[in-house]
Amino acid sequence: MTSITSGVALHPEEKLGILSKEHIVAGPGFNRWLVPPAALAIHLCIGMAYGFSVFWLPLSKALGIKESIKCGPDVGFFGQLFTTTCDWQISTLGWMYTLFFVLLGSSASLWGGWLERVGPRKVGVIAAFCWCGGLLFSALGVYLHQFWMMILGSGVIGGIGLGLGYISPVSTLIKWFPDRRGMATGMAIMGFGGGAMVGSPLAADLMKYFATPTDVGVVQTFLTMAAVYFVFMMAGAFGYRIPESGWKPAGWTPKPAHVNNAMITQHHVHVSKVWGIPQFWLIWMVLCMNVSAGIGVIGMASPMLQEVFGGSLVGVAKKFGELDKAQLAAIAGVAAGFTALLSLFNIGGRFFWATISDHLGRKLTYVIFFVLGGLLYFSIPGSAAAGSKLLFVAAFCVILSMYGGCFSTVPAYLADIFGTQNVGAIHGRLLTAWATAGIVGPVVVNYMRDYQLSLGLPREQVYNQTMYILVGFLVVGLICNLLVRPLNPKWFMTPEELAIEKRLAHEKVKGSEVHGDGTHAHDKPSNPVFVVLAWAAVGMPLAWGVYRTMITVAKFF
Repeated sequence: MTSITSGVALHPEEKLGILSKEHIVAGPGFNRWLVPPAALAIHLCIGMAYGFSVFWLPLSKALGIKESIKCGPDVGFFGQLFTTTCDWQISTLGWMYTLFFVLLGSSASLWGGWLERVGPRKVGVIAAFCWCGGLLFSALGVYLHQFWMMILGSGVIGGIGLGLGYISPVSTLIKWFPDRRGMATGMAIMGFGGGAMVGSPLAADLMKYFATPTDVGVVQTFLTMAAVYFVFMMAGAFGYRIPESGWKPAGWTPKPAHVNNAMITQHHVHVSKVWGIPQFWLIWMVLCMNVSAGIGVIGMASPMLQEVFGGSLVGVAKKFGELDKAQLAAIAGVAAGFTALLSLFNIGGRFFWATISDHLGRKLTYVIFFVLGGLLYFSIPGSAAAGSKLLFVAAFCVILSMYGGCFSTVPAYLADIFGTQNVGAIHGRLLTAWATAGIVGPVVVNYMRDYQLSLGLPREQVYNQTMYILVGFLVVGLICNLLVRPLNPKWFMTPEELAIEKRLAHEKVKGSEVHGDGTHAHDKPSNPVFVVLAWAAVGMPLAWGVYRTMITVAKFF
């Protein structure tokens, strides 16, 4: 088929128009700093998966409004999927959280290779339809009081959108910022951590606004957030651009492999081979062990603070079990501030540690995660026994910063070891480690807590053994990280195989030289105003989320 106007033969993929990969190859003079805000726009929306628990309490009273209408003993989990006569239990609703991260890992693994072929815009658009469409279907499920519809809507369909949206910018950012891989992925994945910081207070405000004496306001909140998120995610997807093959920043030249960066390859591995490469499984274990420990800490941080320090959090010389209802409510408010403080460190760590890794190297950065993290985990029982709230809180804050940093640094680690050609797809497969950790971490922590309580240990001591188990997780992760070595050349694609892969990925080869400022000689650079507006569009909601979080943090102090 030929173009009527030009007579030039069209590649079949060009028939797909504005969503095709060819359509988003950046033109001359494009400013690469327009890409991170596009990635942030998507990650800030899907990051609300972290904050979905804000809906659990209202949904547990969706029928009773003021008090839950409890299900009879004959109504188990499967009965709650279809019942319309009693409210859902919070423990049942919590399965949504598990589904999110299982589907995130599995969908990213399944469709990561497809992402490399079709480009980030098409994947971003599909992610928007899945994530926001899932919210719409969930709203219908809440309206009809059918939990299976919520499971299918937000859990399955939304979970697929979550996985696709999460990996959509990774390969693109790494190719735009070969000189700052860690920083680039850190900016985007910081947005995923910040999604709950923005979405949770927004959802709480909307539910409060829409609530009536006969409605908890969740349906309207889902509909409103779906509309807002759809606008942001589509804007982000259409803001994606990819560089021409061979593009590099002006004035930047990759260092030879022997100059302080032997771990950074200039070659590329095909995604189909990674399951058989030992280094992939070592990094898989690195991520799984770090995240298992981190998720365990996130789940226990708030109750541990309350049970360990009890009434001392509000100036009362009583243990947790001796407090009355008003005092328990007061320390719960303090614990909410503590949780908000941890979220700030989680988000800040994603950018900080990923950026630092550009200078220290990815392997050394993970050594710090495991060694420093292990020491901090080990110190927590001691600081708790000594009654030192400062050391206790400081340890948790640093741990959560490294938990976030683990996520944001790993895409650059993969690019260093396996090359950039298929890094998005390889990252997608690695995220199965996250799905595994999402099950392992909470199960170990919850089981150990219940076991320690059954032995009759005081509440302030039930977490000590758990901390030592998490130190063991980090030791395993450290050993795996130390075993990571540069790949045997046999795993890399040959020049002929790479050329075929580039054709399959519809890459456009760079065909002209660039000026010293990174723009083509005959074109002007992108208008700086557009860059400022793009960053403002994502910066303002993020700043609002930080402001609302700081208000909650103030309760802790």
